[in-house]
Amino acid sequence: MFTYQHQIRVRYGDTDQMGYVYYGNYAYYYEQARAEAIRSVGVSYKDIETSGVMMPVTRMNIKYIQPAFYDELLTIKAIVPHIPSRIILFKYEVLNEKGILINEGETHLIFMDIISKKIRTAPDILLEKFKPYFKV
Repeated sequence: MFTYQHQIRVRYGDTDQMGYVYYGNYAYYYEQARAEAIRSVGVSYKDIETSGVMMPVTRMNIKYIQPAFYDELLTIKAIVPHIPSRIILFKYEVLNEKGILINEGETHLIFMDIISKKIRTAPDILLEKFKPYFKV
């Protein structure tokens, strides 16, 4: 299993009229954590795209437990529970400054050839970086 922690400070513009983080911003927080998680193993989304592979999101599930507020420092844990094949699953846990779980979710991304638009397996540049985290 691979786990990465990313921190985000809630900006004023991220909140709604009630003072809570607007629910749609969690997808953006997940994306930031996901991109930085991949970067942390030594490859970037740009590297993956340069290799001819896109990673569109095909599914996203979110569970809102408690609200987050302006100026809170949130920790987003991005977890890849198993080695990717044609799909990479990311699970997320969002914790507030007190370490309380306030949100959890998951995204499924497929690997797609940029030219043919056909589903393919995960690119080797990503698999090689993830292998040490999994018993393969």
